Amino acid sequence: MADLQEASVTLPSDPGSVATARSYVCARLGEWGVPPDAPLDSIRLMVSELATNAVLHTCGLSPDFTIDLRLERTEHLRIGFTDGHPRWPREVPLAAEQDSGRGMVIVCHLLAEFGGRLDITPTSDGGKTVWIMLPWAAPVL
Repeated sequence: MADLQEASVTLPSDPGSVATARSYVCARLGEWGVPPDAPLDSIRLMVSELATNAVLHTCGLSPDFTIDLRLERTEHLRIGFTDGHPRWPREVPLAAEQDSGRGMVIVCHLLAEFGGRLDITPTSDGGKTVWIMLPWAAPVL
């Protein structure tokens, strides 16, 4: 298996795409040989939260979003979520009775737990890509 694996999918900005995004990422990681100690449940949750953000917070300005996966087997896993909306996600203070708005808080806490990080980069069309990066020390097969 190659030291570098890459995959990409573009999905409509529709609530049903969140489950598709989760399935797509998990299927690719499965094909690429997820190590037994990989935080797959946490990756699945982060994908859900970031795909949900791409669908809910683009306010109709982005008809679709793209997920890019890049696995460098001895270094890290990068997952990017690109949409055409110019507003960047942010953590906001929450009231205890709020029903939503915890996605970025959850993602940032999980990344910190696993030694990962979050980056946001602008795209040439005025949108952005939200990247999560996790250490990935799986042996090369």
